[in-house]
Amino acid sequence: MVQLSLTLLPTILLALQVAAGPVLVEDNIISLPISRRFNFTGSANVVQKDLERIKQVKAAGKKGARAVISEPVDNQVVSYIASVGVGSPATTYSLIVDTGSSNTWVGANKKYVATSTSTKTSSSVSVSYGSGSFSGTEYTDTVTLAAGLVIPKQSIGVASRSSGFSGVDGILGIGPVGLTQGTLSNSAATVPTVTDNLFSQGTITNNVIGISFEPTTSEDDNNGSIAFGGTDSSKFTGSIGYTSVTSTSPAREYWGINQSVTYGSTSILSSTAGIVDTGTTLIYLATNAFTKYKSATGAVADSATGLLRITSAQFSSLQNLNFVIGGVTYALTPNAQIWPRSLNTAIGGSASSIYLVVADFGSNSGQGLDFINGYAFLERFYSVYDTANKRVGFATTPFTTATTN
Repeated sequence: MVQLSLTLLPTILLALQVAAGPVLVEDNIISLPISRRFNFTGSANVVQKDLERIKQVKAAGKKGARAVISEPVDNQVVSYIASVGVGSPATTYSLIVDTGSSNTWVGANKKYVATSTSTKTSSSVSVSYGSGSFSGTEYTDTVTLAAGLVIPKQSIGVASRSSGFSGVDGILGIGPVGLTQGTLSNSAATVPTVTDNLFSQGTITNNVIGISFEPTTSEDDNNGSIAFGGTDSSKFTGSIGYTSVTSTSPAREYWGINQSVTYGSTSILSSTAGIVDTGTTLIYLATNAFTKYKSATGAVADSATGLLRITSAQFSSLQNLNFVIGGVTYALTPNAQIWPRSLNTAIGGSASSIYLVVADFGSNSGQGLDFINGYAFLERFYSVYDTANKRVGFATTPFTTATTN
């Protein structure tokens, strides 16, 4: 089983929590608002934490191994937190909403409360995330995401032991179902995810999730939404361009895609496989591509933040960073390539500096997983995760060319 480090490095908590407010229902699609929070408590930089994730992601795809990306809420770069009800009457748990892992479990902090809908199975369940982990017993129970999103007999793990999850109760896994393989003691089969069951039980008509973020320069902001069952047309412009999940290992274990990258008109990364990950803060490119990008922009490494730093004159000359996916070009504008300047000090940087959000993946291309399009990419483009058709989609939004940073 591949492990992912959950080392408690003091970095940014970028928590996206289901916010109070109305649930949007459009064409049998239920869309939940989410919000961003920062909780910076130390000196370790964003890149250090992301690279701990990447180190373990690279090890995925080995025969018999299960690839997982997931993080606890404490001192992590990116997490997505939802208030989820389990049981009837429901007990509410704060769970990490994770597109990079697929087991749903509770009990890290708040204890599981069994009710009339709770059924203990004969299986134990165990998942290791590097320095964090949980183990316990499998139950089936009613899981309530929101009014209209109720899942009877959902498989959940009930933790009898967990580490690395201070401040959160567990995980709501919405990644590919293959990531659940090997997590139960008496079965090699996969465990249907919450979205799989929403679809199979007829609650949603399509096994699809659409995720929207908006760039923001404040530490707390209602800046996103997750649509279950389809896409929210109010969140994107134009049409959605789809690309098949890559066949290249280990990227194919995740929401993996093929893409090439150019800086302006200069090719810096030939078509190769990587992943789309809501749980990674920055954009990571294979070392050979990153080196070309660094040279082209004139950036220098900043020891305080771990990011690349450019001058105001270099920012004025910055060109688009273009991601070519499925024959469609998604252009990251100069403003989209920089960290929000109003939040420089939140990551240990200088208020007057300009930092780039593109970082070094740590190995040259050709490894089967050569990039990660993280939050910095996804806040400029609407993303769609289509399980039924094994594809990922992207579209521009009203904020693709925003100059908020």
